[in-house]
Amino acid sequence: MSPPSQARPAVWLLVAMIGLGPFTMQVLVPSLPAMGEDLGVSTAVVQLTVTFYLMAVACGQLVYGPLSDRFGRRPLLMMGLALYAVASLLGAVADGIGMLVVARILQAAGACAGVVLARAVIRDSWPREESASVLGYVTMGMTIAPMLAPVLGSLLEEAFGWRATMWACLAFGLPLAWIAFARLPETLASPQSLPGLGAVWAAYGNLWALPLFRGYCGVTALSTGIFFAFLGGAPYVVVQGMGYSPVTFGLAFAAISILFALGNFLAGRLSRRLGVVRLLTIGTLITTTGAVLAGIAVVMLPAHIASFFVPIGIVALGNGMVQPNAIAGALSVRPAWAGTASALVGFLQMGFGGLATFIVGLVEGGSGVGTSLIMTATGLGCLLALAGVRRYSRAN
Repeated sequence: MSPPSQARPAVWLLVAMIGLGPFTMQVLVPSLPAMGEDLGVSTAVVQLTVTFYLMAVACGQLVYGPLSDRFGRRPLLMMGLALYAVASLLGAVADGIGMLVVARILQAAGACAGVVLARAVIRDSWPREESASVLGYVTMGMTIAPMLAPVLGSLLEEAFGWRATMWACLAFGLPLAWIAFARLPETLASPQSLPGLGAVWAAYGNLWALPLFRGYCGVTALSTGIFFAFLGGAPYVVVQGMGYSPVTFGLAFAAISILFALGNFLAGRLSRRLGVVRLLTIGTLITTTGAVLAGIAVVMLPAHIASFFVPIGIVALGNGMVQPNAIAGALSVRPAWAGTASALVGFLQMGFGGLATFIVGLVEGGSGVGTSLIMTATGLGCLLALAGVRRYSRAN
């Protein structure tokens, strides 16, 4: 059962909450080569601003989820947004790579509140099939942030330097905090008792013991890993390897975001009609096909931004269908633990994404081969996770 309709929050506010994290991560991506030169550090070191950001998002969700099941969604969100504002200011004035990495970790710890709590609010307010549809529409709207973020980041970097991107984060976070304080209702119907750290870990253990939950988590994490492998290597392949400008990279990335939004739209329209598992199967097959084509294109076609980005467009379309359905499925295995489930899914999703960016930073030399190989391997793993979902969903 879902709470009464008057408890449902505005969809546009959920879009902004979920969009904060992707915006903050991707606004800095086009500036990575310039940051390395400005701060006098190598590619692998400057890549830590992305890797540690993702890892902090992953770990932060483990905290927000169960605490929000106990104390409510609103207070945890406001704490996260306050931390985000302070961290953005710290990043803007950072005088070295160490201080910047710390700021990015704190930014991530604040921003991930919006992601995990928006998912939990949706599952609080709508039943499973409808929540997958709402997640599809919310995620479609959320793509405005990552679509504009690389373009905005590249323009700010060219005009004012990379520090301007951190000021842009502050300009996004402060109004969101004010609006959420004024407009977000509390949607937690009945607080769950989590008396201590042991109980928190027990809740995670109980969820992880469910094979269907593990399958949904695997699809979510591995399909996300394909994209983050691309995100970790693309700036170096396109800007340094192929010689395109950061603005060109940002515009190409915006086109990818449009295809992701199209996949979200399809999820929103079709989830209730086809069901979570069927649409998840279609999306996973599309995603994996794109990942495999990316590997083939890098090996067999001349180096060009189109041959590098077109297969990623296929990945983005499939991912847009996969993510809402995989997440809604995971949160519906135990609806009373929606916050805890959202946190664990988010931890695995962002943690695997961070691992993918780290590995790509080690193996990518600018040709695109290392990036495409990691994407292909992750896509094949996604198919195995899908097989688990299909098997155990029939048993439930």
